[in-house]
Amino acid sequence: MLKRLPILCFALLALAACSHDSNSPAPTASAPSSTTSAPAQAPAAAPAAASTAAAATTSAAPASTAATPATASTAAAAAAPADVPAFVEDPKWVEGKNYFRIEPAQPKVSNTDKVEVTEVFSYACPSCNAFHPLVGKLAASLPSYAQMSYLPVSFIPQENFPMFQRAYLTAQALGVAEKANDAMYDAVWKSKELSSERADGQGLKPMSDLPKIEDAAKVYAKFGVDPKEFVAVANSFSINTQVKRADQLVKAYGVEGTPTIVVDGKYRFDGPSAGGYAQMVELAKYLAAKEAAGK
Repeated sequence: MLKRLPILCFALLALAACSHDSNSPAPTASAPSSTTSAPAQAPAAAPAAASTAAAATTSAAPASTAATPATASTAAAAAAPADVPAFVEDPKWVEGKNYFRIEPAQPKVSNTDKVEVTEVFSYACPSCNAFHPLVGKLAASLPSYAQMSYLPVSFIPQENFPMFQRAYLTAQALGVAEKANDAMYDAVWKSKELSSERADGQGLKPMSDLPKIEDAAKVYAKFGVDPKEFVAVANSFSINTQVKRADQLVKAYGVEGTPTIVVDGKYRFDGPSAGGYAQMVELAKYLAAKEAAGK
């Protein structure tokens, strides 16, 4: 993984990711190749999780009869949700290369009982902005057994990631996060009203001049939220608690850059490992189906 100073996050290309170095307080940015590759220090591939078919077969078969592999497979299919198609392993997706198992498996971001597909992101990340249109298509095309969620990061303060993390969590608490999603990206990358970049385009603003939560509140006001209420909620104990939980999940998931996709707290991958943004969408659906089928 090539390392760059945080300021270069603004110059990343299509497959780039905003990243941080867990061993150093200074954030970094990577500019990965468009070919499929594994991030540096990727976790080793782990054995596949044991099939839930064994338990189903044990209870279904007579005590004196051993279950055959075919019986176990049938039992697993019967236990899967009705809209889950028969799952077939695709050899082009390799665990430990294209995606990585999170061990031990971690809690989901939401409390859904569906398979959760999570984008780990920041509005201030240029790579997330580039990936955003595809994320929308992914969310709209997920089958009924899966659900999209979002986890904002804070690991590049120089580019205002902590403020955007707090803003998203506040908007989520007030019920406007999804409605305002496009507007927040536009405020950073089109109108520049929430940009971390200097007006002359020559690097980043001083941290003291970065947009504040009050500035983000003005964007959410367009969606019916009182700016004063937004700021008050943003500074509440509840949001402080959610900020801590978000940071804990980002660390527990082993996220090193954005955008990253996490499936059900069990699998993690990004653009470089998947082979591109379009491949990230494909791989997300593949792993969601794999998880739904109990494979």
